[in-house]
Amino acid sequence: MKTLQDYIDRLNALNFKEMYNNDFFLTWEKTDEELEAVFVLADALRFMRQNNISTKVFESGLGISIFRDNSTRTRFSFASACNLLGLQVQDLDEGKSQIAHGETVRETANMVSFMADVIGIRDDMYIGKGNAYMHEVSNSVQEGFNDGILEQRPTLVNLQCDIDHPTQCMADMLHIIHEFGGVENLKGKKIAMSWAYSPSYGKPLSVPQGVIGLMTRFGMDVVLAHPEGYEVMPEVEEVARKNAAASGGSFTKTNSMDEAFKDADIVYPKSWAPFAAMEKRTILYGNNDFDGIDALEKELLAQNATHKDWACTEERMKLTKDGKALYLHCLPADITGVSCTAGEVDASVFDRYRTPLYKEASFKPYIIAAMIMLSKFEDPAALLKALEKEHTPRKRM
Repeated sequence: MKTLQDYIDRLNALNFKEMYNNDFFLTWEKTDEELEAVFVLADALRFMRQNNISTKVFESGLGISIFRDNSTRTRFSFASACNLLGLQVQDLDEGKSQIAHGETVRETANMVSFMADVIGIRDDMYIGKGNAYMHEVSNSVQEGFNDGILEQRPTLVNLQCDIDHPTQCMADMLHIIHEFGGVENLKGKKIAMSWAYSPSYGKPLSVPQGVIGLMTRFGMDVVLAHPEGYEVMPEVEEVARKNAAASGGSFTKTNSMDEAFKDADIVYPKSWAPFAAMEKRTILYGNNDFDGIDALEKELLAQNATHKDWACTEERMKLTKDGKALYLHCLPADITGVSCTAGEVDASVFDRYRTPLYKEASFKPYIIAAMIMLSKFEDPAALLKALEKEHTPRKRM
């Protein structure tokens, strides 16, 4: 698309009305047209910023960020997205709140939302907890709005939970769309979502699950590869199977990294913890069994160490389509000889793809901003048109 009007015309052709006044939890809860609307609006916002057109659609308001796990890219992407739209960001540091004194989720959610338009939450560490917590926050602010406590009902955006990482995987997908010249060119493309060795334990399942849950929507041949015992949630695998059947693509599994990489157009080697182990870890934390947690960590680190050959090496990259598959990673990657002695990817492979990797990450602020706009504004296409007409410069020359 060459002009802002091109993006506006495409948005007007899509049905995304159910996104208005709604949250974004999981990609597979959204229709194909709703996902496309996110991609189109994200690209439109990027086009406007590149052409020095202000995208501030809020004169005031807050974006509340709640990060229950460490983050660099997603934290700053959320802040960037809010700023792009004219919102200020306030982090909820639970250690400095009244939560330790018994404040309930309902109370906290309402107390931080008096002038909030969006709440972004990252809660990915414990199986059965993160997505459930997000729904509890969503239900709490909805109740506060219905009762007249809140003048507006904040939108909730999933910045990573135990099930899915929608902002990451949508950014990955938009990167793929750009690299291959459009959605229409993705049918039949092979993507290998593969486990890779890491010297750490407990990495969330949400990235591989998000990838197989989203990429199967586009007619791609999605392969999930991992050693025996490193399964993901079976219900997400079922989502992937149904998506592939509906889109004309395929979803297969293998215990061979070489098989997954063979003739692949895209590879995504990334470590994660076994689903069964993450379930056990959640129970141990719930019981405050710290000795059990230490024992589990040692067990999993030893298990990982038996699979050091599961790495994205130069030799494996030669197995891919013409030896030039697009390499993806959510970052930070465990780079052999750089961040660790042995890890997910050879330093030479990572360095060769460093620029496209950083471009991949750069889509996330726009994806998040698009999710917010589609929820907060009933007619974002008309809003884009008004912004174009005003042509307020973002940066005064």
